[in-house]
Amino acid sequence: MSRTISAIMLVAAAGLLTAAVQKRRADADDLIAARQAAMALSGATFGGMKAAIDGGGDVTKLGFSARALAAWGHALPGLFPAGSDGGTTKALPSVWSDRAGFEKAAANYEAAARTLGDLAKAGDKPGIAAQWAVVRGTCSACHDGYRQPDRK
Repeated sequence: MSRTISAIMLVAAAGLLTAAVQKRRADADDLIAARQAAMALSGATFGGMKAAIDGGGDVTKLGFSARALAAWGHALPGLFPAGSDGGTTKALPSVWSDRAGFEKAAANYEAAARTLGDLAKAGDKPGIAAQWAVVRGTCSACHDGYRQPDRK
Protein backbone atom coordinates (compact mmCIF):
# COMPACT_ATOMS: atom_id res chain seq x y z
CA MET A 1 0.00 0.00 0.00
CA SER A 2 2.76 2.45 0.90
CA ARG A 3 4.51 1.63 -2.41
CA THR A 4 1.30 2.40 -4.26
CA ILE A 5 0.98 5.71 -2.45
CA SER A 6 4.66 6.47 -3.13
CA ALA A 7 4.19 5.62 -6.81
CA ILE A 8 1.12 7.85 -7.01
CA MET A 9 3.01 10.67 -5.28
CA LEU A 10 5.94 10.23 -7.66
CA VAL A 11 3.67 10.33 -10.73
CA ALA A 12 1.89 13.42 -9.34
CA ALA A 13 5.21 15.14 -8.64
CA ALA A 14 6.42 14.31 -12.15
CA GLY A 15 3.21 15.73 -13.57
CA LEU A 16 3.60 18.94 -11.57
CA LEU A 17 7.24 19.24 -12.60
CA THR A 18 6.30 18.76 -16.26
CA ALA A 19 3.59 21.39 -15.96
CA ALA A 20 6.03 23.79 -14.29
CA VAL A 21 8.61 23.28 -17.05
CA GLN A 22 5.95 23.83 -19.72
CA LYS A 23 4.77 26.98 -17.92
CA ARG A 24 8.34 28.24 -17.66
CA ARG A 25 8.85 27.66 -21.43
CA ALA A 26 5.55 29.44 -22.17
CA ASP A 27 6.65 32.34 -19.94
CA ALA A 28 10.03 32.44 -21.71
CA ASP A 29 8.28 32.40 -25.09
CA ASP A 30 6.09 35.31 -23.95
CA LEU A 31 9.20 37.24 -22.88
CA ILE A 32 10.88 36.53 -26.20
CA ALA A 33 7.81 37.80 -28.06
CA ALA A 34 7.65 40.93 -25.87
CA ARG A 35 11.29 41.81 -26.34
CA GLN A 36 11.10 41.18 -30.10
CA ALA A 37 8.07 43.47 -30.35
CA ALA A 38 9.77 46.12 -28.24
CA MET A 39 12.93 45.81 -30.35
CA ALA A 40 10.86 46.39 -33.50
CA LEU A 41 9.12 49.40 -31.93
CA SER A 42 12.49 50.74 -30.84
CA GLY A 43 13.84 50.41 -34.36
CA ALA A 44 10.79 52.12 -35.86
CA THR A 45 11.06 54.94 -33.33
CA PHE A 46 14.75 55.32 -34.00
CA GLY A 47 14.23 55.33 -37.78
CA GLY A 48 11.45 57.88 -37.50
CA MET A 49 13.73 60.12 -35.48
CA LYS A 50 16.39 59.91 -38.19
CA ALA A 51 13.85 60.88 -40.85
CA ALA A 52 12.77 63.90 -38.76
CA ILE A 53 16.39 64.93 -38.17
CA ASP A 54 17.27 64.60 -41.87
CA GLY A 55 14.07 66.40 -42.85
CA GLY A 56 15.04 69.46 -40.84
CA GLY A 57 11.88 69.44 -38.76
CA ASP A 58 11.35 70.67 -35.21
CA VAL A 59 13.66 68.46 -33.17
CA THR A 60 11.99 69.47 -29.91
CA LYS A 61 9.21 67.08 -30.91
CA LEU A 62 11.68 64.17 -30.69
CA GLY A 63 11.95 64.36 -26.90
CA PHE A 64 9.17 61.85 -26.26
CA SER A 65 10.73 59.36 -28.66
CA ALA A 66 14.14 59.76 -27.05
CA ARG A 67 12.68 59.26 -23.57
CA ALA A 68 10.88 56.13 -24.82
CA LEU A 69 14.19 54.76 -26.13
CA ALA A 70 15.85 55.52 -22.79
CA ALA A 71 13.05 53.70 -20.97
CA TRP A 72 13.57 50.72 -23.30
CA GLY A 73 17.28 50.70 -22.47
CA HIS A 74 16.44 50.73 -18.77
CA ALA A 75 13.92 47.89 -19.06
CA LEU A 76 15.98 45.77 -21.44
CA PRO A 77 17.95 43.64 -18.93
CA GLY A 78 14.74 42.70 -17.10
CA LEU A 79 13.38 41.12 -20.27
CA PHE A 80 16.25 38.62 -20.37
CA PRO A 81 15.99 36.70 -17.08
CA ALA A 82 17.67 33.35 -16.63
CA GLY A 83 15.74 30.67 -18.49
CA SER A 84 14.43 32.98 -21.22
CA ASP A 85 16.90 31.72 -23.78
CA GLY A 86 16.10 29.04 -26.32
CA GLY A 87 13.00 29.31 -28.41
CA THR A 88 13.00 31.60 -31.42
CA THR A 89 15.41 34.27 -30.29
CA LYS A 90 18.47 35.97 -31.71
CA ALA A 91 19.89 36.54 -28.25
CA LEU A 92 23.35 35.04 -27.87
CA PRO A 93 24.31 32.99 -24.79
CA SER A 94 26.56 35.92 -23.82
CA VAL A 95 23.42 37.79 -22.66
CA TRP A 96 23.38 35.41 -19.70
CA SER A 97 27.05 34.39 -19.42
CA ASP A 98 28.31 38.00 -19.53
CA ARG A 99 25.47 39.55 -17.60
CA ALA A 100 27.52 42.50 -16.32
CA GLY A 101 28.60 43.37 -19.84
CA PHE A 102 25.05 43.08 -21.15
CA GLU A 103 23.69 45.31 -18.39
CA LYS A 104 26.48 47.84 -19.03
CA ALA A 105 25.62 47.88 -22.76
CA ALA A 106 21.95 48.52 -21.93
CA ALA A 107 22.94 51.28 -19.47
CA ASN A 108 25.11 52.90 -22.15
CA TYR A 109 22.15 52.87 -24.52
CA GLU A 110 19.87 54.34 -21.86
CA ALA A 111 22.34 57.13 -21.04
CA ALA A 112 22.91 57.98 -24.71
CA ALA A 113 19.15 58.10 -25.34
CA ARG A 114 18.65 60.35 -22.29
CA THR A 115 21.23 62.76 -23.70
CA LEU A 116 19.39 62.62 -27.02
CA GLY A 117 16.22 63.62 -25.17
CA ASP A 118 17.98 66.50 -23.42
CA LEU A 119 19.26 67.79 -26.75
CA ALA A 120 15.78 67.48 -28.27
CA LYS A 121 14.29 69.42 -25.38
CA ALA A 122 16.89 72.14 -25.93
CA GLY A 123 16.16 72.22 -29.67
CA ASP A 124 19.84 71.61 -30.49
CA LYS A 125 19.62 70.41 -34.12
CA PRO A 126 23.36 69.77 -34.67
CA GLY A 127 23.68 68.20 -31.22
CA ILE A 128 20.73 65.88 -31.72
CA ALA A 129 22.02 64.79 -35.13
CA ALA A 130 25.41 63.94 -33.62
CA GLN A 131 23.87 62.24 -30.57
CA TRP A 132 21.60 60.15 -32.78
CA ALA A 133 24.78 58.59 -34.19
CA VAL A 134 26.05 57.96 -30.65
CA VAL A 135 22.80 56.19 -29.74
CA ARG A 136 23.07 54.15 -32.92
CA GLY A 137 26.58 53.17 -31.89
CA THR A 138 25.34 51.92 -28.53
CA CYS A 139 22.70 49.85 -30.35
CA SER A 140 25.34 48.34 -32.57
CA ALA A 141 27.69 47.63 -29.67
CA CYS A 142 24.99 45.70 -27.85
CA HIS A 143 23.90 43.82 -30.96
CA ASP A 144 27.50 42.97 -31.85
CA GLY A 145 28.11 41.22 -28.54
CA TYR A 146 24.71 39.93 -27.56
CA ARG A 147 22.64 39.26 -30.69
CA GLN A 148 23.02 36.88 -33.60
CA PRO A 149 23.63 38.76 -36.83
CA ASP A 150 20.89 38.83 -39.42
CA ARG A 151 21.43 36.43 -42.28
CA LYS A 152 21.66 37.97 -45.70
